[in-house]
Amino acid sequence: MNQTVLAWLIPGTAALLGAAVLAGWLAYDPAADLVVQVPGMDGEPAHAGPAAPGAAVHIGDQFRAGDGVAADLPGSWPGFRGARADNRCADPVALADRWEAGQPPILWQVKLGEGHAGAAIHRGRVYVLDYDETARRDLLRCLSLADGRELWQRGYPVDVPRNHGFSRTVPAVTDRHVVTLGPRCQVMCVDAVTGDLRWGIDLVATFGATVPMWYAGQCPLIVGDIAILAPAGPETLMMGVDCATGQIRWKTPNPQGLKMSHASIMPAVIGGVPMYVYAALGGMVGVSAEAGREGTLLWFTRDWDRSVIAPSPVIFEDGRIFVTAGYGGGGMMLQVTREGDTFRVATLQTFKANEGFASEQQTPVRIDGHLFGVLPNDAGPLRNQLVCVSPDDVRTFVWTSGRDRRFGLGPYLASDGKLYVLAADGMLTMLRATAEGYRELGQKHILDGHDAWGPMALAGGLLVLRDSTRMVCVDLRGGK
Repeated sequence: MNQTVLAWLIPGTAALLGAAVLAGWLAYDPAADLVVQVPGMDGEPAHAGPAAPGAAVHIGDQFRAGDGVAADLPGSWPGFRGARADNRCADPVALADRWEAGQPPILWQVKLGEGHAGAAIHRGRVYVLDYDETARRDLLRCLSLADGRELWQRGYPVDVPRNHGFSRTVPAVTDRHVVTLGPRCQVMCVDAVTGDLRWGIDLVATFGATVPMWYAGQCPLIVGDIAILAPAGPETLMMGVDCATGQIRWKTPNPQGLKMSHASIMPAVIGGVPMYVYAALGGMVGVSAEAGREGTLLWFTRDWDRSVIAPSPVIFEDGRIFVTAGYGGGGMMLQVTREGDTFRVATLQTFKANEGFASEQQTPVRIDGHLFGVLPNDAGPLRNQLVCVSPDDVRTFVWTSGRDRRFGLGPYLASDGKLYVLAADGMLTMLRATAEGYRELGQKHILDGHDAWGPMALAGGLLVLRDSTRMVCVDLRGGK
């Protein structure tokens, strides 16, 4: 396969977990020791005070070191939907097939500012974008995967009025860099180990991006050493930014006037051509990722045009693309076909939320040729149930979880032949990942808060999940 296509696959680390210790609540006072950088540190001048909407934001100018130590642990979940952007963990770690009393154990927990931002995991570190409402600061926090203790945090003052929480995005991380996209569309790149600032870009101020309602939900993507972002401004729809320098390497024009959605850019290969697929407000695009043609618009369709789009496209090897949305958005299956040097887009199926497979917040996961996901609030009698469908007919359910098994708008991921589903009330369910039926293997109430909507992350058998104000790490490992 083309190396450009594989560049976004991030290798895991290798080591064994020592004895886990339940750490209890960690003190959460992000502003307590936060210091303004002196002029010249990390190449940035000093600034102070929160920036109100419309004011200049001095991205990344504040830093605080912690007392945590990076864990020597295996596995990597380096961004939204994991290493392969498919919400599946391929780490060679055996996970428990059943949970006895007291299982799975919670290893540690930390308080967070209100929000729904999920974690990324790499080289024994957990990265999460947070917001300190008291100090009015976006914060990238780096925690130890072993015990949740903070290694460092990098942030900047910005005023973000509460709107169903604050942060919603998952960082993208490699061995060298971490890239974040804040609620008001400030992009920050820092050193993955030290937290030193590399660069920052305000997508609103620089590219005319429109902050989505409920703030940014687009998660950055890193391919090689290039950060892929979709500002969807008047002139620039998508762009590639050098992680080392902050220089713009390529841009995709935006003559269609598309706007930023809550969905994220998905890497894909269609007709042998590597590309980035993005479901924007106003339509969906395929943008070339091929060396020498990066940023070239390959195809565009307005068939998928919904007012609120949070789930990202699910792309099949034959060029079919499944898209879905909440708030009456329903679902659609499209077909992208290569014809010589051009691409054609056709709609195969379209339906309302109560007529087939749809999702409000989470992106469906593919397992053994089937799609799995939780139905939205407007799906009628089957609302919030976990369902399985064949991509050949996404209007017919292979199975549903039943009226006694509803999951709200919670996230899910797959590993080791199992599917893990987190209900909005913090109940974690493990079931067999099969199209043969809903086969529950275990349940445990992990979180006592509410709105457990943030995407989960799994690395080396350790699952990091959250509700609106707390993040926990759960040990899923076990023998066969």
